[in-house]
Amino acid sequence: MDPNARKTTLRMIPYGPYVLTAAHPDGRVAAATVNWVTQASFEPPLVAVGLKADSHAHALIEHAKAFAMNVLGKGQQALAFAFFKPAERQGQTISGEPFRPGTTGARILTNTPAFMECTLEATVEKGDHSVFVGRVVEVALAKPPEGRADDSTL
Repeated sequence: MDPNARKTTLRMIPYGPYVLTAAHPDGRVAAATVNWVTQASFEPPLVAVGLKADSHAHALIEHAKAFAMNVLGKGQQALAFAFFKPAERQGQTISGEPFRPGTTGARILTNTPAFMECTLEATVEKGDHSVFVGRVVEVALAKPPEGRADDSTL
């Protein structure tokens, strides 16, 4: 993993929308717009994300032990809204958005400026949401942002 890309990608974590994706080995996928995301550790690189306990993505993450956080860029409000409802896979798209499989099997949306792939490290189940702690195992930037990394995100 490129350490500079990892550092830049993790700096792109503001309080804002992301599209979380997960996949089951049998091909089922889940994608949901989430906003409870934070970097939890530099070494090892960890992120924490809150997810509704009764969501389809929650169940897939528990089974697959992996997920991806797709960082949304400026002007991608429509992409965020596309994943407020249950995602549908059609060929190589999820709710009309093209994806590719990541190294963990999670689906990476190809039209976002950055992503981070995580393996599940821990789960805290409280109330109507669970907090998933993921170890960042892969990141990529579509292109390096100009200026501050968090200024390029939605």
